[in-house]
Amino acid sequence: MNTYSCIIIDDEPYAIEGLKTYIDLIPNLEVIKSYTDPLYALTDINSIGKVDLILLDIDMPMITGIELSKQVRQKTEKLVFTTAFTQYGYEAFEADADAYLLKPYSLSKFTATIAKLFPQAIKSISQRAVTDEFFFVKNKYEQLKIVKINFKEIVSVEGQQNYVLIHTLSKKVLTYMSLNEISKILMQFPNFMKFQRSFIICIDHIDSIDGNTIRMVNGQAMTVGDYYRKDFVNFLASKLLKMNSNAANRLLNRP
Repeated sequence: MNTYSCIIIDDEPYAIEGLKTYIDLIPNLEVIKSYTDPLYALTDINSIGKVDLILLDIDMPMITGIELSKQVRQKTEKLVFTTAFTQYGYEAFEADADAYLLKPYSLSKFTATIAKLFPQAIKSISQRAVTDEFFFVKNKYEQLKIVKINFKEIVSVEGQQNYVLIHTLSKKVLTYMSLNEISKILMQFPNFMKFQRSFIICIDHIDSIDGNTIRMVNGQAMTVGDYYRKDFVNFLASKLLKMNSNAANRLLNRP
């Protein structure tokens, strides 16, 4: 089995640690170097032979990942940008990147990307991948402390202008990100659904449903939006014993 060498360049240590956690679950993908200083990375990489993969953040001090990529592109077979910002997509394409990962990305998104680049690398992922899915974000409620969020503990995510409020089983986390951006990650999982414009909920944590009001296990309540009505009716019909969509509609419309 081939072993693929990997370099990570990101000015945020927590992002590197998160990537290493994912990479540890792929037996034949190996991190040989990681850098938080992009300028040091630029000089040090010249002393290293060609590698299979460079994972490169874009928004970094002194030199951006886009600028750095032009200097290191010839040192790697595959180049993947990792960033929390969507506006760099075209520049990443111009830089001849092989893929673009939008933070925070899930393990399933990461492994899907690696599988496309190195099909042989994903033949045996550790079973831990099923239970260890998480990501890191900066929590505005804790002076931008970096906190870990387990997907299975998310009750709901609420859009608040340029931020999202993540309600978990144990805490609330306010982080700078749009609801649309985080929905691209969460909606990959079948247990996350959207029945209201400003919320994404985990159906595993629904406590009760009263007409068109959904109440979550943490006491949070939300009303089903008109646009999502059909999706909600279909969901209810599929989960409620001895009820079809017509009966679900009647329940939703009760006074």
